[in-house]
Amino acid sequence: MKDPWREGPREECGVFGIAWPGQTVAPLVYLGLLALQHRGQESAGIATWSEAGLHLHKGMGLASRVFDERLSALPGSLGIGHVRYSTMGSAVLENAQPVAVPSPWGTLAVAHNGNLTNAPQLREELERRGVRFRGSSDTEVLAWCVATSSRRTPEAAIRVAMERLEGAYTVVALVDGTLFAFRDPLAIRPLVLGRIGDGWVVASETCAFDQIGAVFVRDVLPGELVGVRDGQLHGEVVLPSPRRAHCVFEFIYFARPDTNLVGRNVHRVRRAMGRVLAREHPADADLVVPVPDSGTSAALGFAEQSGLRFELALVKNRYVGRTFIEPDPQRRDLGVRVKLNPVRELVAGQRVVLVDDSIVRGTTSGKIVQVLREAGAREVHVRISSPPIRWPCFYGVDTSSRRQLVAAELDVEQIRERIGADSLGYLSQEGLVEAVGLSRAELCMACLDGQYPTDQPQEELAGRMALEVAR
Repeated sequence: MKDPWREGPREECGVFGIAWPGQTVAPLVYLGLLALQHRGQESAGIATWSEAGLHLHKGMGLASRVFDERLSALPGSLGIGHVRYSTMGSAVLENAQPVAVPSPWGTLAVAHNGNLTNAPQLREELERRGVRFRGSSDTEVLAWCVATSSRRTPEAAIRVAMERLEGAYTVVALVDGTLFAFRDPLAIRPLVLGRIGDGWVVASETCAFDQIGAVFVRDVLPGELVGVRDGQLHGEVVLPSPRRAHCVFEFIYFARPDTNLVGRNVHRVRRAMGRVLAREHPADADLVVPVPDSGTSAALGFAEQSGLRFELALVKNRYVGRTFIEPDPQRRDLGVRVKLNPVRELVAGQRVVLVDDSIVRGTTSGKIVQVLREAGAREVHVRISSPPIRWPCFYGVDTSSRRQLVAAELDVEQIRERIGADSLGYLSQEGLVEAVGLSRAELCMACLDGQYPTDQPQEELAGRMALEVAR
C-alpha cells in the first residue's frame, strides 16, 4: 500500500469485476480489492448479484477493515468491487462505491476509476429531470445517466451514456444478472480482461488476476463495452478511438510493480527509467538509496547504469497507520520520521544518490533529505524518475490545481534549494518516453507538458470539489 504521508501524487481508484457461474464470488472480489488497495485507501465496497437481487456492502477505510466476516452476506456468482481515493467528491460514506441506484432493470451498481470532466453539466441536467443525488461524486452522475435512459436494455443505455461522458473512465457495473465493463475511447486509465475457470474477470491491474489465480486475456479496448451474462462474454466497440492516451503516471507511480500495462511490466519500465536517468544526470557519489517503495525499481536501474552501490538505507515502518498524519507541520514532520528510518551505518560519511518517482508539492522530499543528513550523509543528490509535474491532472489524480505543484512555480535550481539537496536531476520527457517504450502519441503526458488529450478541462468543473459546489 502506498503511504498516505507522501506528498503525492495521490492514487485514483481501483475497480474489479467477476462473473463465474456456480461460484460464490464475494471472497474473490475481496482478494482482488486487496491487490488493488494501493490505488485507494479511503473506502471500499463490494456489490454482488444473485437470484434474490443485488447485495451491497461498503464502508470507509481499508478493505480488510470494511469487510471482515461480512462477505458471507454477499451471495451470488457475479460481483464488482471498488477501492477509492477521492479525486471528485469528498471522502464520505455517501461517495463510497459501488454506487447503487434504481433502474428499469432492477438496482444498478456502478464502480468507476477516472474523472468525468463534464460531470457538473450532466448532474445539472439530471437534477432538472427530478433526480435527487445523495453524494457528490461523478460516479453517481454516471450511474444516473444509465439508470434514467429511455432505452429498453441496460446495454443500450450504457451505449448512450458513453457517448455523453467526457474525460477518463473505466467502469464496472452490475444489473439484472449481467456484469458490464467499459472504458473511455482514449484508454486513459487501465482496464484488463481475464479468465478464471469458465468465468470472466475485469480489473484495473493484472496484479489482481494473480491474486485469485486468473489468467490475463487482453486489455479492454478503448471505447469498448464488455458484457458477461450466463457465462458468455460479448464485447462491442461503442466509441471510435481517435488515439491512445495511456496515463504515463500509471507507469511512473500508480500501478503496482508486478502489474503489466499495455504489454509492459511496470517494474521493468521503472528500472529502465532509472537507467536513463543515470545517463542523463550522473552523480559523483558512493551509493544509491531509494525512497521505499516508490523509488526502488528506478534506483535499481540507476545503480546498474552508474555502477554505484545500491543500498536499502531507508527502512519503512509498514505498521504505522494514519494516526500521525496531521495538518500542522510539526506533526507531519514526525509522520515522516515514524514512517522512514535511515540506516546510519550505511549513509554516515557517504555521498548519497536519493531516488524517488516524483516531486509534487516539494514538502516531503525536503524532510527525507534532512533525515539523511542527520544520519551523517556527507552529500545528498536527489534524482527523480519523472519529469517535473507542471500541469494539473483532470483525469483521476488529485492534482487538479497548479497551486499544488511546486514545479509550476519554481525552476529546478529553486526546487533544489527548497528541498536542501546538493544537486537535483529529473528524467527528461524524451527519456521517459524511451523507457516506457510507447510512442509519445500513445501517452497522456498532460501533467508534464500541458498537452491534454481532450478539450482542456477547467478546475471549477473538473476538480475534486466541482460537485461539492453543486450540492
